[in-house]
Amino acid sequence: MRNRSMAGLLMVVLLATATTAPPVAAEWEDDSWLSNIIGPERLAHGDEFGCHGYEGVVTAEEIWVIEACKGYITEFTNASRWDPHPISFGVPGQHLDEVTATALVEAGFEIVGDLLTEAPEGLTTMTRNGGSLERGVADRELLESVEEDTLVSIYWEARKDDLKLREDEGVMSWLEQQDVWFTTWGEWHHHRMSGNEVVVTVEGSTITATLPNQSSWAVPGTVRLQFDTGVVRVTDSSGSDLMVIEVDQRNLIVGWSETADGLLLTIEPGMTASIELDGDPNSVLSTPQVTFNGLHHAVTVVGHHTTNLFQWSSDFQKSALVFTWLIERPADIEMNWALPVIAAAVLIAVPVSINYLVKRDQRELSE
Repeated sequence: MRNRSMAGLLMVVLLATATTAPPVAAEWEDDSWLSNIIGPERLAHGDEFGCHGYEGVVTAEEIWVIEACKGYITEFTNASRWDPHPISFGVPGQHLDEVTATALVEAGFEIVGDLLTEAPEGLTTMTRNGGSLERGVADRELLESVEEDTLVSIYWEARKDDLKLREDEGVMSWLEQQDVWFTTWGEWHHHRMSGNEVVVTVEGSTITATLPNQSSWAVPGTVRLQFDTGVVRVTDSSGSDLMVIEVDQRNLIVGWSETADGLLLTIEPGMTASIELDGDPNSVLSTPQVTFNGLHHAVTVVGHHTTNLFQWSSDFQKSALVFTWLIERPADIEMNWALPVIAAAVLIAVPVSINYLVKRDQRELSE
């Protein structure tokens, strides 16, 4: 009886060890979707790729992650249609220490978010002010009470541990129908900066607007020009007619649109636009615009901890929403090579033990 108990105990130990031995995390995987199919499609749609570090690593404790994450993104994709280099970095918590902030600035990052209570020197903070897009968590009332000329930043994460999260389709559908500017952290930030850099001059019946080249992302900027005469023609640096922006245009493009007292003009860095009027204006007032195309406010959905772009974006392939993806390089889960050995031992031990017990019982019965 004692031998039978020992054999049973051995099998239990072997089976328990095989099922509880943890996988080993070593090195890092690459998300091939960044460069294949999904990544290029998201870039063409207007999305941005920023950084969220390395899976399972606390950035503040491992500063090397900042440059490594930047290199990981630039190896596989451009950060935006405006520039190849990422400038947005997702950080956890409400505080960012000085050492980490300095490392981010030195690596070329300009934007951090999205729970920080104050902006570190040299960085712009984006705030999670739009709640979440997750089903059962999304807050439409919050999204309906947005102030003018603000950027609404909505949280999205496709997976938490092994649980797949679902988006709130009702809130998403409602958002897609709103007259808002669909943008990203970096695009919104640099559009505002570019608008402040537009230089406007007047000579006779011609208004000239120039946006100098920018040191970072080459994002267009918008100004409102107010005058008391009619518009004859608007041309770009080459003398070609500048595109007219339709009232329902919700993605940033270069062009102009007429208003009751003048026009809205959006030009890109390095460009000069000329507005020919039907007479000399009494005055011309130029006002930089925070939001594109006269829209009330801007919206971006921020994909946090994006380790697999396909999984994070698969539910939004036909959506008008524009995303800021905070890319996190996934950990490479290696197989614990003890597992096959243990499994083989179990496969051998179980029938051998059973055979031994059966034969022993037969002997005992024969005696």
